[in-house]
Amino acid sequence: MTNGRLKARGARPGGQTIRRAVAVLRTLAIGGERGVPMAEIVQATSLTRPTVHRIVHVLIEEGIVERSDRTGNYAIGRQVPELALARPSRSPLLIAAEPHLAAASAQLGDTLFLTVRTGLDTLCVARRIGNYPIQVLSIEVGVRRPLGVSSAGVAILAAMPSAEARKIVLANETRFGAYRTDVATVLGQIQLARRRGYNLRDVGLVQGTKSLSAWIRAPDGQPTAAITLSAIRNRLNPRRAIEVADALVATARAIEAATPA
Repeated sequence: MTNGRLKARGARPGGQTIRRAVAVLRTLAIGGERGVPMAEIVQATSLTRPTVHRIVHVLIEEGIVERSDRTGNYAIGRQVPELALARPSRSPLLIAAEPHLAAASAQLGDTLFLTVRTGLDTLCVARRIGNYPIQVLSIEVGVRRPLGVSSAGVAILAAMPSAEARKIVLANETRFGAYRTDVATVLGQIQLARRRGYNLRDVGLVQGTKSLSAWIRAPDGQPTAAITLSAIRNRLNPRRAIEVADALVATARAIEAATPA
């Protein structure tokens, strides 16, 4: 079985190897500084172990991947941030969102996150810490997760047509196990978020927390991002959850209006 991301593309000479390498790199990006063991790379990409081993070691030779002598895990190499310096400009979405994130965080008092879709993943691109004494810092900027795992990912999928969302969820099926979820659970969460007009997660990624997300559409109408508030459970009781949802949805619409076409 090949990775869902690979199957979605048309065949092109030499393209399969490159796509497999990109799938490996995206998996390593999720591992961050901790890195990812070989077995998890194989599981996440649905490639054979010899194939993954060959790709990883070529990337190590090129300085794109590194292996930890202490843990044996593989991680994105230090040369990658150096390459990224060639494109240092921030996205129009991030520029448009910053004042609205600041205003919403000041109004609500809890930590807000801006998460964007990138392929089959979500990527946290901004975090605004609130002024309430207890803050939930559930995710760092730069952390990548499969679409459908986080509150933001479910919200983004809920804004898509059902068939498109289901296709992405099925493509990520092999990756869900590491996050203790499955296809049926994610599809159920998407349906509920679609009915509500936002996503409310009663059990956050951090024990004892809740999160609430509203999707953001690009100027072309495609769901491209989400704004998320994470808080300790007693901060999101049913009454306040409705108030927060209204504020987040309004903030999402303001970000959409401010994002240039």
